[in-house]
Amino acid sequence: MKFFVDTADVAAIRELNDLGMVDGVTTNPSLILKSGRDIAEVTKEICDIVSGPVSAEVVAANADDMIREGKHLAKIASNITVKVPLTWDGLKACKVLSSEGHMVNVTLCFSAAQAILAAKAGATFISPFIGRLDDINLDGMQLIEDIRTIYDNYSFETQILAASIRSVNHITDAARVGADVITAPPAVIKGMVNHVLTDKGLDQFNADWAKTGQKIG
Repeated sequence: MKFFVDTADVAAIRELNDLGMVDGVTTNPSLILKSGRDIAEVTKEICDIVSGPVSAEVVAANADDMIREGKHLAKIASNITVKVPLTWDGLKACKVLSSEGHMVNVTLCFSAAQAILAAKAGATFISPFIGRLDDINLDGMQLIEDIRTIYDNYSFETQILAASIRSVNHITDAARVGADVITAPPAVIKGMVNHVLTDKGLDQFNADWAKTGQKIG
């Protein structure tokens, strides 16, 4: 499974990238706002850090403007993935941009039917939003599983990018049902290391070691 980090925080991206925990990055207008920086500037810096795909999102509502914005964003770096919404205009933009050789991430997917359309339009990635479905008492993970089954049935090459990740369980469950990629905030990815029994075991080892009165090195 590939790990994308969902942030525009350059310091957090660099820390995870240095550990080999970043295969790509996803951003959106909300994350750009939170960074307080110019979109082109911060996106270029992220692309210089990470060798994998970096999603940069269009903000236009109609296909022609999405295509124009997408081409502009793609000029920032060779690893830019143009992010478009799962609307009819977004699918039109996806078709054009992907046909011209650009990576495209179709975002805000909430149904298997939408995921089929994105794959047919040539999307590089489809981003189903797990957490937002869970918020309205629908099963976000079931959507990932349904898309996996459908894509495998027809050998669609679009990669399933599990998004709106809220917890470590979301990551492990997405891995279990076959998501190609997850994108999660840095804190959630770092939280994967935590376990109460690890902490308990380490405390016991440290206590026993202190009783030996020894030092290493």
